[in-house]
Amino acid sequence: MNWNDLDFFPVMGEKLTAENTLQLDFTAHNQALDAVNLSDTPDFDRFVFNQLKSGGKKYGIGGYLENRAIYRRSEVFATESANFRNIHLGVDIWTEAGARVFAPLAGKVHSFQDNAGFGNYGPTIILEHELGGKPLFSLYGHLFRKDLEKLQVGQEVRAGELLCHVGPFPENGDWPPHLHFQLMWDLGGNWGDYPGVTAEKGLEFFKGNCPNPNLILGCKILNSI
Repeated sequence: MNWNDLDFFPVMGEKLTAENTLQLDFTAHNQALDAVNLSDTPDFDRFVFNQLKSGGKKYGIGGYLENRAIYRRSEVFATESANFRNIHLGVDIWTEAGARVFAPLAGKVHSFQDNAGFGNYGPTIILEHELGGKPLFSLYGHLFRKDLEKLQVGQEVRAGELLCHVGPFPENGDWPPHLHFQLMWDLGGNWGDYPGVTAEKGLEFFKGNCPNPNLILGCKILNSI
């Protein structure tokens, strides 16, 4: 299967380009993070959106397989060092709360739930698709709670259909507003949830099960796909 031969609807309703999008760095190499109180969501929010404002961009993007420094903010990720989950498995699109999110390809609602708790996904939707003759699942995290109200498991979704909205904090899991977009070949029995971050020891498995979301997003400012 050649992903470049496939036609996907833009997840944010418009293509993510150098003109409207800034790549953000949340690794330990970004020393600017040292001045941010990551546990204080308004402070973290100001940091993110000041970067977008300074760059004159609508969206911030990045994160696939990024070894991040920001997960120290939440006990969701803070286990013993060997199991500390800090490698991101999706792509984050940082933008204002209320931004519309569209289905990139046809499918159906697999599951949804509010994964509540500081640093968690908050409201989450998982769609099931068929691609290249095999199932592919797409996950949309950090949404509005109201996006879940009228959904039904098995509900058909058309490519380009309005699916949900980027949620505000604290209901989005208490993050600066952004969409966590992730792909999975196999959900492993998960329902309305799937790990979005892994420890180093699980990386090879998750790399195989979670293809690069930029294969669908097609954002050229990210590393080549």
